[in-house]
Amino acid sequence: MLDTRRTIDAVWKLESAKIIAGLVRTVRDVGLAEELAQDALVAALEQWPRTGVPDNPGAWLTTIARRRAVDHIRRSQLHERHQGRLAHELTQEQLQARHQDPTPGEGGGGDDESGDDPEDMLRLMLVSCHPVLPAAQRAALTLRLLGGLTPAEIARAFLSTTPEITRRIAAAKRTLAERRVSFELPEGEELAGRLASVLEVVYLIFNEGYSATSGDDLMRPGLCQEALRLGRLLAVLAPREAEVHGLVALMEIQASRSAARTGPSGEPVLLHEQNRGRWDQLLIRRGFTAMLRAREVGGSAPGPYVLQAAIAVCHAQAPTAEATDWTQIAALYGALARLLPTPVVRLNRAVAVGMARGPQAGLDLADELTAEPALRDYHLLPSVRGDLLARLHRPAEARLEFRRAAELTRNAAERAFLLARADALTEPGAAPGTDPAAGPALGPATRAFLARPELDASTVRSYGQTVRRLCLALGEGRPLDGLTADQVAGVFAAAWGSAAGRTWNRHRAAVRSFALWAGLPGLAQELAAALERRPEPGRRAAEAVGPTRLDALCALPGPTVREHVLWRLLSESGAGVKAVLALNVEDLDLEDRRARNGIGWRSGTARLLPELLAGRTRGPLFLTDRRPGPARLPTADLCPDTGRARLSYERAEYLFKRASGGLTLSRLKP
Repeated sequence: MLDTRRTIDAVWKLESAKIIAGLVRTVRDVGLAEELAQDALVAALEQWPRTGVPDNPGAWLTTIARRRAVDHIRRSQLHERHQGRLAHELTQEQLQARHQDPTPGEGGGGDDESGDDPEDMLRLMLVSCHPVLPAAQRAALTLRLLGGLTPAEIARAFLSTTPEITRRIAAAKRTLAERRVSFELPEGEELAGRLASVLEVVYLIFNEGYSATSGDDLMRPGLCQEALRLGRLLAVLAPREAEVHGLVALMEIQASRSAARTGPSGEPVLLHEQNRGRWDQLLIRRGFTAMLRAREVGGSAPGPYVLQAAIAVCHAQAPTAEATDWTQIAALYGALARLLPTPVVRLNRAVAVGMARGPQAGLDLADELTAEPALRDYHLLPSVRGDLLARLHRPAEARLEFRRAAELTRNAAERAFLLARADALTEPGAAPGTDPAAGPALGPATRAFLARPELDASTVRSYGQTVRRLCLALGEGRPLDGLTADQVAGVFAAAWGSAAGRTWNRHRAAVRSFALWAGLPGLAQELAAALERRPEPGRRAAEAVGPTRLDALCALPGPTVREHVLWRLLSESGAGVKAVLALNVEDLDLEDRRARNGIGWRSGTARLLPELLAGRTRGPLFLTDRRPGPARLPTADLCPDTGRARLSYERAEYLFKRASGGLTLSRLKP
C-alpha cells in the first residue's frame, strides 16, 4: 500500500502539469482544470491499491481527467456553439479511448492519451504567469500547476504559511476568471511580452532559492532546482527565443557556484573568495551551451537576460578571482543599465565599476542611489557601500554601513555575516561591535525621545513613524554628532518624496523636534532650509461619480453583476454604503422598487436585480464569492440557500477602488 502511494505521488509530480495543461485548453478555466485533474488523482488513490498501477499511469490519469471534463460540460448544459462542439469532439475522443484503453479499474492506458502537447504546456505557463497577477501570486500558481507542489510545500519553500499560499493561489485563479484571460497562444510582439512575464517569474523563483530573503539558511536548493526545470522546459517549448536561452544560461552558471557559496557553518562566501574547484563544471558547460543557443537565435541587440548571462560567463571563464575581466563586466553592466535602468542593475554596475576603476568610482555611483525609493530598505545598498568604504580605508563609515545592512536583512545567515564584517573593522583594543570614539547613537536616542512621559499615545505614534524610518535608513548605530541635513534630506526624498504636503510637513516637524531635543540646534536650523515646507491646499468636496462615469465602470470586464447592482443602487438611492450592504432579499419589493427601510431605486438597478437574485428569496442581498472555509467561525449572517456570507464593507470598497482607480464608494452618492 505504501509503495503504491509513493508511486502515485511520483507519477502525479511528473504528469500533473501536462494533464492540467490539456484540460485548460478544454475547459478554459485554470481552477476548474486543476479540480478535474485532482478528481483523476482521487480515482487513482481509490483504485490503484486494489487493481495495481497501470502500465501507462500518465495516460490513465489523462483519460480519467478528460472524461471528467466531458461530464462537467454535459452537466453544465452549455448552449454556446463553440462549447457544444467542444463537448461533441471530446465525446468522440472518449469513445475512441474506450476502444484503445482499458477502463479505470483494469489497470492500463494507451500512449495516445498522454496529453503531452508542447503547446498546451506553453499555454499553461503563459496563463499562470499572466501579467494581471501580482508577482507573488504568479510564483505560487506556477509552482502549484507546473511544479505539482502542494500549498504546504510552496509555503515551506517561501517561509510562508499554508493558508497564505492557498489564498494566493485562489486569488490568482479568481483574477484569471474575472478578467477572462484568454487561453489562446499569442503571436508576435504579444508573445514576447507574455514570455517576459514568464521569465520574470522563473527568475524570481530561482533568486528566492539562490539568495533567500528570509529565514536561517542562505539558500533553498529546492526552489533553484524547480526554476531550472521550468527554464529548461521553456527552452524546449520556445526554442527560437534568445531571452529564454539567456535566462537558462544565467541560472545554470549561477547554480554551478552553489556548493562554494557557503562555508562550513552556512556562512556566505563572497564570489572572489570562493573555491572555484567546487564549482559544478557540468552546470557551467550547460550554461555555455545555452548561451551559444541564445547567440544563434538572437538578433544584433541582446536582451537583459542574455546580457546577464554574458556577465556570468565572464566570471565562469576566469580561472582565478584575480583573472576576472572586470572591465568587460563593467561594460556589460553599462549596456544592461541602458537597456534596463533599474536601481538594482545600477547598484550591480557600481560594484563592477568599483572593481574595474577603483572603489571611489564605484562609491560615487552607489551614492547616487541612496535617495532611490526602491532601495530604501534594500540591505545590499549599504552592504555595497560598506565594502567600497572599507577598500578606501574608511573603517568607521564602513562599519556603520555593514551594521545598517545587518539591520535591514531578514536572512539570519546574512545578518551574522554582515555583523562579522562590521566587527572585523573595529578599532584595535576596542570590544567587538563598539566604537569608542563615537558619541550617542541614533537608535538609542530615538527610543529615549519617544519614551518621554509628556508625549501622548498619538504623538508617539506620529513621531515614531518619522524617527524609525531615520533609523532604518541611516542605521541605529550612526553617531548623532555625525548626522547631517543632507543625509536626512536623502531619507525624506526616498521615503516621502511624493507625499502630500500635509504628510511631508508632519514628518518635517517631527525630525526638527527630535534634533532640538537631541541638543542639535544647528541641525534643526539646517533641516528647516534643506526640507522646505510644502503647501497644504484646502480640502475640497469630492465630486460624485456621474452616470456617464458609472456606465464606463460597469462596462469594464472585471466587475460582476453583484458590483453592478451595488454601484447603481448606491448611485440611484443616495443611501449609505453600510445600509445598502445590510439589505436582505426578503426586504425588497421589486414591483414598487423599494426596500422596507425606505431605500428606493430606479430602472438601472431594477433591470439587474433579478439576475443577482437568481431565484433566491431570503438571506443577504449581496454575498461573498465563496462559502466560508471550514476553519472560519460560523456566522448567522449566511444565505441559507448558497451558504455564502454577506459581502463586507471592506471587500466592497476594495473592489470599487480597484475598478475606479482609487475612488471610494461614497463617491457614488449623488
